[in-house]
Amino acid sequence: MRGFIRQSRIAVRRAYTLIEVLIVVAILGLAAAVLIPSMSGRGDFDTQAAVRALISDISFAQSDALANQSFRRIHFYENGTGWCLVKLAEDELSQPFDPATAEYVADPLKGATRGGIYATDFAQDDRYASVRIEGVSIDSGKREITFDELGGTVTNGGLPGTGGTLILRSPDAAYRLELAPITGKVRVTRLAAETTNAQ
Repeated sequence: MRGFIRQSRIAVRRAYTLIEVLIVVAILGLAAAVLIPSMSGRGDFDTQAAVRALISDISFAQSDALANQSFRRIHFYENGTGWCLVKLAEDELSQPFDPATAEYVADPLKGATRGGIYATDFAQDDRYASVRIEGVSIDSGKREITFDELGGTVTNGGLPGTGGTLILRSPDAAYRLELAPITGKVRVTRLAAETTNAQ
């Protein structure tokens, strides 16, 4: 009989009181109230991911130009849905981008079945579905960043690059990327909410 009473007491001690349950529910409610509004703006996460992908590709293009001692160019599509990396010879610096004849850099992460080219197209990638590129103005209005064999930016004539800016925008966020002259160093600035909604 004593063993049964002892087991009953232990079982009662293990149960939660009503106050403990209410405290846990209140904490979960507060956490949800804080997290749900920040998670509802998925476009902000998409935009941040696109910014990181672009910075990574700029670094890759610069490193690839240096490693292969040849020219590499990042071309931004006219419709604002992405960019691609291409190889160039010095005599091709002044030629406009032609998707039919461009020699694309091969992407080792994409097999031949997925095109195999080093390019990002928001229309084909759900991760960046709401993101667009706007206001591309590099080296006095061009839509491309070109790196020479020393890893520096150059203009169409082979002169040192003058830098430029572009904006990655979604309905929830916008970021401006500023490209430094010659070095190609990228600086990212988040645009204010008023600017994001107004433009």
